[in-house]
Amino acid sequence: MKHTTLLRFNLSAVFLLLTAFLVQQFVPAFTGLSHARILIVHLVFLCAAVSVATPTMLLLAFIGGILWDAHCSLAPMLVDPEIYTHPTESLRFGYSILLFAGMGFLMQGLSPLFRKGKWQFSALLTGVATFLYLAADYALISFVRGDFVMSRSILRLMSYTALLTMLFSPLVFWLLYRLAMVFDHSLYPEAGKNKRRSS
Repeated sequence: MKHTTLLRFNLSAVFLLLTAFLVQQFVPAFTGLSHARILIVHLVFLCAAVSVATPTMLLLAFIGGILWDAHCSLAPMLVDPEIYTHPTESLRFGYSILLFAGMGFLMQGLSPLFRKGKWQFSALLTGVATFLYLAADYALISFVRGDFVMSRSILRLMSYTALLTMLFSPLVFWLLYRLAMVFDHSLYPEAGKNKRRSS
C-alpha cells in the first residue's frame, strides 16, 4: 500500500512537471524587471526534487532537460534575445539534463530539513538554484560562442528571474502537499515522528 501511494505521488509529480511546460508558454516577461520571467518549469522541478527520492528526481531531470531543450530549440523566439544572441542548437541537445540534475542534487541536500517540515529553507534554495542554473547555462553558451561578457543587464536579468521564481515556490510546495494528501503520502514523515515523540 505504501509503495502504491508513493508511486501515485511520483506520477503526479511527473504530471505536474509536464503541466508546467504548458503554463510556461503563457508566462509573460516583466519588462520593468529587465525582461525577467518566472521559470515555472524549473520551479516545479526544484520543489519536486526535494520531495522525492533520488531515482525519481533523476527521472524528472531527464524529462525536464529533454523537453526544455526541445522548447528552446523549436521555439527560439521565446528565449531572451539579450542572452541567447545565437541559436542554442550550437550546444548539444540534452545538455540541460545535466543542469537539471545538478539543481536536483543541490535541492536534495536539504531533504532532511524538508522531511521535518521545514520547507522554508528549500523555498529559499529554489532562488539560489535558479540563479546557478542560469549562470551555468549562460557560461556554457558563452564557451561555445568563444566569448564571455557578463554585463550588468544580464546579471540583473538572472537575479530578477531567480527572485521572481523563488517567490512562487510556496505555491508549488502547497500544490505538492495537496497532491500528497490526495494520494495519502506524507511529505514530512520526520515531522510526524517528532510530534508522536513529544506527545
